[in-house]
Amino acid sequence: MSAATNKHEKIETNLGLLIILIILVVSVGGLVQIVPLFFQHSTTEPVEGLKPYSPLRLVGRDIYVREGCYLCHSQMIRPFRAETERYGHYSVAGEFVYDHPFQWGSKRTGPDLARVGGRYSDEWHRVHLINPRDVVPASVMPGFPWLAENSVEDWDIQTRMRVLRKLGLPYTDEEIAKAPEALKGKTEMDAIIAYLQGLGTGVKLTR
Repeated sequence: MSAATNKHEKIETNLGLLIILIILVVSVGGLVQIVPLFFQHSTTEPVEGLKPYSPLRLVGRDIYVREGCYLCHSQMIRPFRAETERYGHYSVAGEFVYDHPFQWGSKRTGPDLARVGGRYSDEWHRVHLINPRDVVPASVMPGFPWLAENSVEDWDIQTRMRVLRKLGLPYTDEEIAKAPEALKGKTEMDAIIAYLQGLGTGVKLTR
């Protein structure tokens, strides 16, 4: 039996050593794949035409996350023909540089929402959110009628925007100062619809 075989057998029969080596290999492989992305222009710079969320859309995004919409709806169109023919141009990292955290994912209990903005009217979204089966009879999505009753005027939008500015979003002092005005008279339903209507519309991508 060769020395190499002995070493291999020693690793396989020593559970602690095997676990340590697996962790090391996975860690190095992950770093090799992930670290370069932090230095690539295409993954760290916004695509042309992309703007930070408006105050109302920013609140809508928080509601989207709070209600667990991301658990059934992905916002990542993968670069496969079946995906791009159904949803449009595949997703690129530059579209999501203002998202903290981004909503990429692979689960598709419901359709992908990366390019849903502008496909349906505000009223369609309102009906769909109150009782999805009124517009999609086969839907298994629950309704969210309480969103139409909850005001967003008391949301601390300025603090949210200040935190996001520290993370790199280019909000100005003037935009932050005027943010509460944008929420006056608005409900959580208005906010989440504004968020959905903006998905995929702020970028210019060609196939």
